[in-house]
Amino acid sequence: MSTTIALFGANGTIGSRTLEEALNRGHQVTAVVRDPAKITTSHPNLTVATGDVLDPASVAAVAKGHDVVISAVGGGGAEGHLATIAPAAKSLVAGLRTLGDAAPRLISVGGAGSLRTPDGKQVWDAEGIPDFLLQIMHAHGDALDYYRTVTDVRWTNLSPAATIEPGERTGDYRTASEDLVTDGEGNSRISTEDYAVAVLDEIERPRHIGERFTVGY
Repeated sequence: MSTTIALFGANGTIGSRTLEEALNRGHQVTAVVRDPAKITTSHPNLTVATGDVLDPASVAAVAKGHDVVISAVGGGGAEGHLATIAPAAKSLVAGLRTLGDAAPRLISVGGAGSLRTPDGKQVWDAEGIPDFLLQIMHAHGDALDYYRTVTDVRWTNLSPAATIEPGERTGDYRTASEDLVTDGEGNSRISTEDYAVAVLDEIERPRHIGERFTVGY
């Protein structure tokens, strides 16, 4: 069954893979970007729209009539994440609230920093993490803290593994709720392609409405 999806950040590393996965599955996608010229993909099921994730009115305008909104926005460096991630969460919720019962479901790209490690701590508690990376982790943590106060918008926050980078689409992954997913050697990783698979699987078979979950190999 085809789903109508509004995708913010469609030209980013994760967003572009999510766009490709959604189109390959036959969904109707509106790619929402600040500069439509940066979307070079052409597909019968793709519409490109100009929008601003930090403007609730813009969010509402592009989200209206869709089944799902995906936020794959980033911020580049640490300052960009601080200025974008948590403010975007609040803007997305504010915009969707204006649509009332017709508001689409929201799925947002999260971070791994707040996940629990096998020693019972959180990823961001590890020694030696550069300050800029800690700032990015905590920006995602702030967004998640906000989402957890929201009860009137259907949201899902998907945290990646500790390492996420472009690679192979295998279609395989494992999930957890609050614990970092690691393999037998203690590594935590996921390709952006398989992360996108998890996003679309959650859209097609909702299992985590109103909560965070994470994926890894």
